[in-house]
Amino acid sequence: MQGEFQRLPLTESLSIPRLVSFHYFEYAKGFAFEGEQHDFWEFLYVDKGEVRVRADDRTFDLKQGMIVFHKPEEFHTVHVGHDHKPPNLIVISFECGSPLMRHLENRILSLGDQERNLLSLILQEGFTAFQPPFDDPAVHTLTRNPQAPLASEQVFKSYLEILMIRLIRLRQEAPAAQPARRPSSLQRDKAEHRIVQQAVSYMKSRLSGSLSLEELCGEVHLGKSRLKEIFQAHTGSGALDYFKQLKIEEAKTLIREKQYNFTEIAAMLGYATIHYFSRDFKKATGMSPSEYARSTLARTGAVR
Repeated sequence: MQGEFQRLPLTESLSIPRLVSFHYFEYAKGFAFEGEQHDFWEFLYVDKGEVRVRADDRTFDLKQGMIVFHKPEEFHTVHVGHDHKPPNLIVISFECGSPLMRHLENRILSLGDQERNLLSLILQEGFTAFQPPFDDPAVHTLTRNPQAPLASEQVFKSYLEILMIRLIRLRQEAPAAQPARRPSSLQRDKAEHRIVQQAVSYMKSRLSGSLSLEELCGEVHLGKSRLKEIFQAHTGSGALDYFKQLKIEEAKTLIREKQYNFTEIAAMLGYATIHYFSRDFKKATGMSPSEYARSTLARTGAVR
């Protein structure tokens, strides 16, 4: 008789295998978090008060009962304006590879009673599963509580997964006629153009040194993927390639002015050696710096 019983493997549509951070913050007016980006999911829930959040090139105010999701590699900041009510915030970040999470990308939602109850259970379980501090934005390492109740982490994980599944279900059931209004194409182009101008201006101020993509993202408050997308669309080049082009254009100007030798110009533009400078210059112009100098001088002489 035993062989007549079939075992049905239970499917798992969404799993959260790793928790990155668990925070409960109480912020005062004027608080500003300069921002970060990372390769995992994060949500911020306003438990009390108000807060201004920036996600890549979008900015919005969140009030009590609202939650925002930050997808992987999205640059985000938090600011408490002097006209905002001081907020209490729940911030939880985690890994989740389920494609269902796309339903929560770029989403700001108002939680209903059942979702808030789930979040309350997550909070209670988190306070027993892990050790404080929970309110220090500089502390991301979670420490297990050796006195935690049986299976506390598993209960936390289950509640968190249920909350995600419930929110995704609500998004799927929402009427199709209620999507958030997107800015017009003209508005979007203008906003992206300003971002490119800001990035180029910052690049020009750093021609004497090096520049990383992470540093540039922090300056314009965008994630890597969004910055790459905007820069490619408006300049036809990657951001760091454009930075190198600016260095070469500055080198051309310095060579034409004839005030510095090639070694000095290389140092002024942040090159460790003249070899690397000459290599980049020839790759960009098809000529070595000396060949370029001669050709420029020849043209100048012809004009005279």
